[in-house]
Amino acid sequence: MSEIAEKIREIFRIARELEEMYPGRHFTPDGHMVGSIGEVITAEEYDLELFEASHPVHDARAQDGKLVQIKATQCDRIAIGERPEYLIVLKIDRDGGFEEVYNGPGDIAWSLVGKRQKTGQCHVSLAKLRAAMAEVPECARLPRKG
Repeated sequence: MSEIAEKIREIFRIARELEEMYPGRHFTPDGHMVGSIGEVITAEEYDLELFEASHPVHDARAQDGKLVQIKATQCDRIAIGERPEYLIVLKIDRDGGFEEVYNGPGDIAWSLVGKRQKTGQCHVSLAKLRAAMAEVPECARLPRKG
């Protein structure tokens, strides 16, 4: 994991340098990059087998066969299109670290989403997911490696 964290720190260091060079412009990594970073971190931390990029609904399979959707963000919410079997949500830090915001059954998280947007996505705040996570028993979470 330390090699991945170092590469993430480097991405954010370059983004900060660009922001200093061009005041008023934002160079925050987002979109596909943050999603891919989250998927790789999650696969490493939870020993998941990643599916091909853009696989429908789920991004990976756990060692016990559970299907997992992975969401990563730097903001205060995520967008989700369908109810996953399991969901892991990470908030990515500029230092290469992350916060596990939610790790548990998809039904619980899906019950918190807002109405479907024109894009087909529903939004849910990290605050709601953190509160829900506090109610998810350890036995219902996907375990970390080692």
